Amino acid sequence: MKTILWPRALWLGASVLPLCVMASSHREAPRIAGMPRDDGTDFYMFRSYEPGRSAYITFIANYIPLQDAYGGPNYFNMDPDAVYRIQVNNDGDAKADSSFEFRFKTTQKNLAVNAGGQQIPVPLINIGPVDAKGTNLNVSQAYSIAVVRGGHREWVENDSLGGTTFQKPADNIGKKSIADYEAYAAHFVYDVGIPGCASPGRVFVGQRKDGFVVNLGEVFDLVNTNPVGPRNAEPNTIPDKNVTSIALEVPISCLTRKGEPVIGAWTTASVRSGDDDSDDWKQVSRLGMPLVNELVIGLPDKNRFNESQPRNDAQFLNYVTHPSLPVLLNALFGNAAKVPDSPRNDLVAAFLTGVKGLNQPVKVTPSEMLRLNTDTPPTPPGSQNDLGVLGGDVAGFPNGRRPYDDVVDITLRVAEGALCGAIGSCGSQTADPNHGTPYTDGARAAGPDAAHLHVNGAISAGDTYLSVFPYLLTPLPGSPNGVAD
Repeated sequence: MKTILWPRALWLGASVLPLCVMASSHREAPRIAGMPRDDGTDFYMFRSYEPGRSAYITFIANYIPLQDAYGGPNYFNMDPDAVYRIQVNNDGDAKADSSFEFRFKTTQKNLAVNAGGQQIPVPLINIGPVDAKGTNLNVSQAYSIAVVRGGHREWVENDSLGGTTFQKPADNIGKKSIADYEAYAAHFVYDVGIPGCASPGRVFVGQRKDGFVVNLGEVFDLVNTNPVGPRNAEPNTIPDKNVTSIALEVPISCLTRKGEPVIGAWTTASVRSGDDDSDDWKQVSRLGMPLVNELVIGLPDKNRFNESQPRNDAQFLNYVTHPSLPVLLNALFGNAAKVPDSPRNDLVAAFLTGVKGLNQPVKVTPSEMLRLNTDTPPTPPGSQNDLGVLGGDVAGFPNGRRPYDDVVDITLRVAEGALCGAIGSCGSQTADPNHGTPYTDGARAAGPDAAHLHVNGAISAGDTYLSVFPYLLTPLPGSPNGVAD
């Protein structure tokens, strides 16, 4: 594998950190806020760090934000009238070279009970303990996966069970309905045969604990916290929320082309624009680099961004070259949060082209997407740094994104101009005299997995991850009381 050689100065601080991206994307635009089943919340892409799987890339596209574990009786099925895509570009031209399409079908059994001699349909999704066969499950979902290359669509095979159909597990209703949810959900991790790939991949679609860690309420309340305080001073606002994950593991050799190790990716959701039989689709959600639409794109253009394609991102250039976030922070904190000069050419490199020497393609059309250099070896969980490249871990954010990467803190540090002069100028500025200011929202995850916890301050031990596919933790149960063990 090719090894990237980094100058010693790269490890010294934010002044030479080549990245600028943000966090999650829950309810980020007016229109999608009313369409939770089609709302992409987080998108991850990284070389698999599960032992023996480093020849694979894992994609995780999360949908349906801020799920309460007790949110029955219908819980959180995916939209059967939508198509969810993981789109991959491998030549830098901002167009999808491979698109993995997920479509869902809901089955309702109309289970009934004898009530006074009459068979009366029940109002709940299960009438007894739920097993992997779904015997007592009243409502279930199955899905299919197609891979589209060059306009040609082929079905992904279920190598575990045969055929081209996959089952989605029921959500974590509670411990009386599903006593051991982790064991139950494991039945729904499938080996997949992807057309054109010599080795099988893996897929899982189902509920997970939301892995995003953020001081959410206080951030949106005019950053009602100390932005230069300790990184562990504030609790995670959403430790009790679940999310629905589309997790797909694909061999690297099926994603890259010769001579170009960098891939870009994003996820979209589209709904039918005509009647139920129409094959016309309207894109309503888009997510690559996290939280771009939430904190970069202005309110008048949020819906349009969700409907757009990366190849057309020149229309949003002004939001990158003249960002509003530093101005807002300066209004809140004065000189403690300075406003770098515009235009922000440093952010153009980070958002739209990838960073030379890290994750920029050989030839690149400026466009917003998450980019990954697949030649970079994965970092084992115990050695991962939640500041990614800023912390000296080049397999982390923004070279892809892993669940443990603290993209909020990274964003707050670079928004104030830490990149000025490192990968591009900020107006007349060629260097940032105040680089390295440790901006933070105060909330951190507990560790990359349960074996490497770092619990101190306000950090919760429950905010960690799996070291194996599908990487996000077992979802919280609806009962008792929506808490983890």
